Amino acid sequence: MWRAEKRIDRGGLKTDTSGCVKVDYSDNGHLSSQVNAPQSQVAVLGEVIWDVYEHANRLGGAPLNFGAHARRLGHKVALISAVGSDEFGDKAAEIVASLDLDIRLFQTTARFPTGTARVLNGHDGKTWFTITRPAAYDDVTLSARDLDLLAQQRPEWFYYGTLFATTAQGKEVLYQLLTALDSSSTFYDLNLRPGSDSPELVRELLQHADVVKLNEDELEQVHAFTGLPRDAEAFCFEGIKRYGWRAAGVTLGDRGCAIIANGQYVEAGGYPVDVVDTVGAGDAFAAAFMHGLSLNWPTSEIASFANRVGALVASRHGAIPSWTPEEAVEL
Repeated sequence: MWRAEKRIDRGGLKTDTSGCVKVDYSDNGHLSSQVNAPQSQVAVLGEVIWDVYEHANRLGGAPLNFGAHARRLGHKVALISAVGSDEFGDKAAEIVASLDLDIRLFQTTARFPTGTARVLNGHDGKTWFTITRPAAYDDVTLSARDLDLLAQQRPEWFYYGTLFATTAQGKEVLYQLLTALDSSSTFYDLNLRPGSDSPELVRELLQHADVVKLNEDELEQVHAFTGLPRDAEAFCFEGIKRYGWRAAGVTLGDRGCAIIANGQYVEAGGYPVDVVDTVGAGDAFAAAFMHGLSLNWPTSEIASFANRVGALVASRHGAIPSWTPEEAVEL
């Protein structure tokens, strides 16, 4: 299959004679040969939350989802979070242990209950969350020994979001890690939720990011918070100019995504699937985005693969369904 994608160099509009670049995925040759290449160490900070549906409870939280999907892509992932000393916490610890993550900094606390979020699916197709705070992940603490242990692993990537840093303690832990992992590339996945979308905090966290990922709704909010353009293309170029990001990605729902990386801007169409559950799809996209960056793939291949992985996860129940990289390549 041929997919046409818009491609723009950092310095301005430069395309081939047809106005676009074509990438041949008919045999998925490059993706198939590269998807399981040697991977990197990743540190992930943030919430572990039970998504509470009307008839089911499923473990999630954007950082955990991202970490689990990154592990599926072969990366070594250290999870920094906490659960409560309760039934939800016991079950979460059991599931997290099964995901093959490094859980030496995964904590249990008796101060607060395990995090929960009630999930509501709106008539507009959007998913809404009501998150209970304080929660166990708000009680994460790191000793000097913990920080040394993590720094010794020399993670190539450090992932963080907005929700965890909305408390004073969470923000302190984030800055401890930013200092200890100053040689790591920082990946900021906004995941803005009501109550965790402070303009001041978002502006601050954008400044610490090497890579930023957000969706269209969050793009509108960041436009209001920062004055960055609301158009995805202009946002990516202006964001790199203002903040010095290495890359940025905007998910566009079933229309695919817009990504800037390697000095090039690409808009890539989505992959049609029967959508079952969109929760976790954006986190899977983020993990695949990081994966492509870590392997220095061409921007068009990063965008295509991230779209494939996001679509694959949206076609299955739960934020961390079972899937393989080969399934994404063959989508």
